[in-house]
Amino acid sequence: MARRRPPTVHGVCIVDKPAGMTSHDVVGQLRKRFSERQIGHAGTLDPDATGVLVVAVGMATRLLQFATASTKTYIGEVVLGVETSTLDAAGEVVATHDMSAVTLTDVERVVAEHLIGEIDQIPPMVSAIKIDGRRLHELAREGVEVERKPRRVTVSRCDVATTSEPNVFSLHVECSAGTYIRTIADDIGRLLGGGAHLRNLRRIASGSFSVDRAAPPEHCELLPVETIAEGIERVDVSAEIAQRVAVGGLLPQWSGLGPWAVFADGVLIAVYEPFRGGDAKPTVVLPTASQR
Repeated sequence: MARRRPPTVHGVCIVDKPAGMTSHDVVGQLRKRFSERQIGHAGTLDPDATGVLVVAVGMATRLLQFATASTKTYIGEVVLGVETSTLDAAGEVVATHDMSAVTLTDVERVVAEHLIGEIDQIPPMVSAIKIDGRRLHELAREGVEVERKPRRVTVSRCDVATTSEPNVFSLHVECSAGTYIRTIADDIGRLLGGGAHLRNLRRIASGSFSVDRAAPPEHCELLPVETIAEGIERVDVSAEIAQRVAVGGLLPQWSGLGPWAVFADGVLIAVYEPFRGGDAKPTVVLPTASQR
């Protein structure tokens, strides 16, 4: 079997994903555009959702774990009175409720009492997580529903406001990675004694990357690899320390809690995290560490 050639294109793209494309579709388009196979993304967006999708190319894929774990910010709309099979506007209507008496104060109350801080969410059957090797949305298409364990997530902000449409409220959510906004919408409806679904979901920020910096897949700029480490505390080291980094050596911890993006001569060479005994250990050592 022929060995796959090492990547030759490296960098980060901040994509404004359009509706109608899966996150995998975006990756496929960029593979063709850059003629590079080693590409991945941080945090799946549903096909109907739009907004910020951080895509790593070449060696930057080794740093995706840090972008994936970052906080996310979304806007969208909750439609009260209508439940769907997918908890969003893409699904079939499965139930309707008369919720015309619900006020903004009612919505704000259930959000404040139940949906702020650390909460448990049951992943929807249309999500991309795997159970026993199968993605939930694949099982859902086959009409199979399986038991899902609740997942602890953090919602630091969930603002609601009225819109020009009755029974439709806007959402502005800041949350930890892995939070399902469609589940928040569904919970709002349930907590108000009826049902609801989500529509017009847009991710306006992923970690430090806002939608202001994003562009469609065909126009997004290939930024330097170190861009993906913008949200990580930076440490610049000497040539001597860089040699230790190149062989994965332990280093004394720097100030702060970590992780630390390690630079030498202005080039990102590794990411280190706290280790026992006051040391820092390498989580990722990039090829640039041995090219010095």
